[in-house]
Amino acid sequence: MTVLTIDEAVSKYREDGFCFPLRACSAAAAADCRAKLEAYEASQETGRLEGGMKQKLHVMLTWMADIVHTPAILEAVEGLLGPDILCWQTSWFIKEAHDPGFVSWHQDGNYWGLSSHEVATAWLALSPATVASGCMRMAPGSQGWEPVAHDDTFDDNNLLTRGQVMQAEIDESGVVDVELQPGEFSLHHVNLAHASHPNRTGDRRIGLAIRYITPHVRQTTGVPDSAMLVRGEDREGHFEIEPRPAEDLTPDAVALHKRVTETRSEFIYYAADIPTDA
Repeated sequence: MTVLTIDEAVSKYREDGFCFPLRACSAAAAADCRAKLEAYEASQETGRLEGGMKQKLHVMLTWMADIVHTPAILEAVEGLLGPDILCWQTSWFIKEAHDPGFVSWHQDGNYWGLSSHEVATAWLALSPATVASGCMRMAPGSQGWEPVAHDDTFDDNNLLTRGQVMQAEIDESGVVDVELQPGEFSLHHVNLAHASHPNRTGDRRIGLAIRYITPHVRQTTGVPDSAMLVRGEDREGHFEIEPRPAEDLTPDAVALHKRVTETRSEFIYYAADIPTDA
């Protein structure tokens, strides 16, 4: 598929609620990012990212901060949100080879506690995201739906934090498979219904979801929230501003990461139906 221009991307996003593919970096640069990610994974006790280590690594790793500041990504996001941009969140979505992990149909805006739809996700591929490897699947136009109630399943194989599933039937005949090559990214609206199947290939499917917001957005749950200013100015002050790390894993940055990821769970699980052991 031909890489979109920014104008084409903005037009398709306005119409469908998503657009792809756009080019963030070269395949070689994506491979370098993958190598850095996998080196960091190897440094973890379990050899993989778990819990809070899947989230917000851009506040303590310089190469992650570089990704969220990627000019090509920010140019496209500016076309959607305007010149003042905060990076509210980063989340790794990694499916191991022949992994049963999947993502159920859901709308992000239902459980983030954010005040408006001035929110866009850039999903960056570091390995091929194909139908076989479990690429994202999107329902065109669903960004215009009213918010749909979700059930919290806490399914062990569901990559979502709450295993949340929309209480709605999706017309599969209109669903689009968002296939991306390493270094390409897609953009999707916070209210868009999307999902993905398990990875049936022999390679990992590695994607980074970068959540961008405008400074006008607020956290409505009452839980303190934070974000990193990546372009323009923040004249609103609704979020604690996270500093861009100058070095990897400084004590201050590690402490910040621990604090903001632990606090984040308070609004991600806000009003969740969390199962308890019998």
